[in-house]
Amino acid sequence: MSSPADHLWMHFTRMANADQAPVIVRGEGAYIWDDRGKRYLDGLAGLFVNQLGHGRIDLATVAAEQASTLAFFPLWSYAHPSAIDLADKLASLAPGELNRVFFTSGGSEAVESAWKLAKNYFKLTGKPMKHKVISRAIAYHGTTHGALSITGLPPLKSQFEPLVPSTFRVPNTNIYRAPLHGDDPEAFGRWAADQIAVAIEQEGPETVAAVFLEPVQNAGGCFPPPPGYFERVREICDEYDVLLVSDEVICAFGRLGTMFGAERYGYQPDIITCAKGLTSGYAPLGAMIASERLFEPFAEPGASFAHGYTFGGHPVATAVGLANLEIFEREGVLEHVRANEGAFRSTLEGLLDLPIVGDVRGDGYFYGIELVKDKHTRETFDDDESERLLRGYLSGALFDAGLYCRADDRGDPVIQLSPPLICDQRHFDEIGEILRSVLSEAWSRL
Repeated sequence: MSSPADHLWMHFTRMANADQAPVIVRGEGAYIWDDRGKRYLDGLAGLFVNQLGHGRIDLATVAAEQASTLAFFPLWSYAHPSAIDLADKLASLAPGELNRVFFTSGGSEAVESAWKLAKNYFKLTGKPMKHKVISRAIAYHGTTHGALSITGLPPLKSQFEPLVPSTFRVPNTNIYRAPLHGDDPEAFGRWAADQIAVAIEQEGPETVAAVFLEPVQNAGGCFPPPPGYFERVREICDEYDVLLVSDEVICAFGRLGTMFGAERYGYQPDIITCAKGLTSGYAPLGAMIASERLFEPFAEPGASFAHGYTFGGHPVATAVGLANLEIFEREGVLEHVRANEGAFRSTLEGLLDLPIVGDVRGDGYFYGIELVKDKHTRETFDDDESERLLRGYLSGALFDAGLYCRADDRGDPVIQLSPPLICDQRHFDEIGEILRSVLSEAWSRL
């Protein structure tokens, strides 16, 4: 086997170091193996994807059987059974009247589809100026031009500008770094939500189409919503006739212990975007799930949503997705997460005695650990220090110690953990032990 640096152009990778990239050849349960035979705990579920763990023969068999029957056919004016069945299943699981399922190949395409739908819907209903989008600072929503425009991470965007105009940012829900009300979660949540109303007023309510929010914001290190936050956001969206898009590319399908993250926090979105855990990574698939109200203008004679993807709703992917959700029910995956999430949180919070650990935050099986220079002042690392800490040491040291996770500096330096949903206390203990050892060493090197 040749080196990854020879011809493979890897994603989000510094290619000057590509010849050192690990080559992962096998997975089983919560573990992966490289080409040297070394085992690692998959503490990130691949990329927030592999809910049921690696090596599921039952899902591989479904894929093979579907490929041998109907390997491909598009959903462009045609349908096929596995797409119909999975759409029915998702409609039955999604909250409220979210019962129209538009399949994509992945998460960025789902976000792209949601923005296009929002603009198209308002044009068809007599409000053609409503096209702008509001999202949160440091939030990540994808890499296609529209989704990247909604993303709130300037360093990821600058090299691709000009992007799609008409996107605006509001504060996120990182109470650890709250500029106001840091000692009052409810007041902070109200303030953060009200900034959405301020942004809508500033841009003009007649021009704002949608607000894109993750249930737990990923980039920056897993920001859960404060109490009352989404209730207030829903009120604001209703007041200004703005669509609430719940971007659940990560948070859906059990990551937070519920099928959809909106259920965890008790709010009703107009659109859910999802992907990743929909198939547990055994095939690429995403979806935009929209309310009946948004679908109605497209059901008129002669109307259509002039948008789609060749591989959106691929027969093999939708067959795998349906089987994946059947396993969720048969094996009680959601119940398992809810029964064990407290133990996961407790294990990670045990690291708060380390001087480098400032905050542990998240929900379900989705956590961020923020690293600090000073726990008392919450002083963070500057860019050079963060580079040396994360890329110069932690990323490699954690992997060498047998833990695959993410050391991230999109925002303040964090370590992110999102293990397969089959994990239990044995895996939590292994994660905790590796983190304690490596973080202690990292502190001694500062």
